[in-house]
Amino acid sequence: MPIHGLIFWLLTLLPFAQGVLLPKVVMVGDSIRGGYQPVVERRLKGSAEVVGPGGTTSRALLEHLDEWIIARKPVVVYVNCGLHDCALDRKTNEPRVLIQEYRANLEKIFERLHRETQAHVIWATTTPVNEEWQVSVPPPRGYGALGRRNSDVRAYNAVAVEIARRFDIEVHDLYDVVTRAGRDKQLKEDGIHFTEAAYELIGQAVAETIRARLPH
Repeated sequence: MPIHGLIFWLLTLLPFAQGVLLPKVVMVGDSIRGGYQPVVERRLKGSAEVVGPGGTTSRALLEHLDEWIIARKPVVVYVNCGLHDCALDRKTNEPRVLIQEYRANLEKIFERLHRETQAHVIWATTTPVNEEWQVSVPPPRGYGALGRRNSDVRAYNAVAVEIARRFDIEVHDLYDVVTRAGRDKQLKEDGIHFTEAAYELIGQAVAETIRARLPH
């Protein structure tokens, strides 16, 4: 094969070789897959391969999470859940997952991650809600009188931070990220869901947090 042909052939293989060598990042939890994960993927393009199993509640994270993560051999695992746990039940107007059950679920998750993977694990706290907007705008179908209460979000976050520290897991305070940016500008008028601008902001903060933990 002529030398120029060989060089061309090697260049065509380069993107595939780079893809194989990129460190893998696993992202799991609420609002990630359809929200800020695409932003993280874009910002980490060329630096990491970002994958996620989906899932909408912490309960869903319990089933086969360790096997799924280990099989992908990630260097960073970024986990964010709790929003759906804090969502108010339509019949009781209390969180769908009581805080005692939430604590038990998180202990299982954190212990499993601590035991089953050598990756750097990051836990992201749940973001604030705007109750004033929720009162003025009917909550989505299936929610209680409010979609969520910010007091519940803070209480559940406190539990998560306590358990994460026990297992030496890094905490990324997304609650603080959104609050500092001005949550009235980041949430839609239902007081629950984020705007596209907010997803961009959160995705940027998440990407930079992950980037700092990638091998250099």
